[in-house]
Amino acid sequence: MTHPITPPPELVRQWMERIEYDEHTWFYESYIAEQAAQWGADQELEACCEWTTANFGELPGQNLYLFRRLKPPSLKKQALALIDGCTDQEGDYLDDNALSIIRRALEALPDD
Repeated sequence: MTHPITPPPELVRQWMERIEYDEHTWFYESYIAEQAAQWGADQELEACCEWTTANFGELPGQNLYLFRRLKPPSLKKQALALIDGCTDQEGDYLDDNALSIIRRALEALPDD
């Protein structure tokens, strides 16, 4: 018997297929644990939102979800912040992560 918050085996198999397994590292196990924790947190949040909606109405339930699952800034906002912050005392710089975010943001824009 599984606990009600345990992810279904087919979902764990999907997570396993998304990542390359290397028996010499803990990355695989860490990834599965991270996905399982997120899935469990999502299940708990969904139950809390349902209870809140049932007891206090639709708006408080929606607000609870929005408050607990804030969206990250858009790629555009991330790219602009990186460009604004790319100057330090030693000159301009953009690391590989910054360049990747800017590239993805620009690629997301429609072509003229």
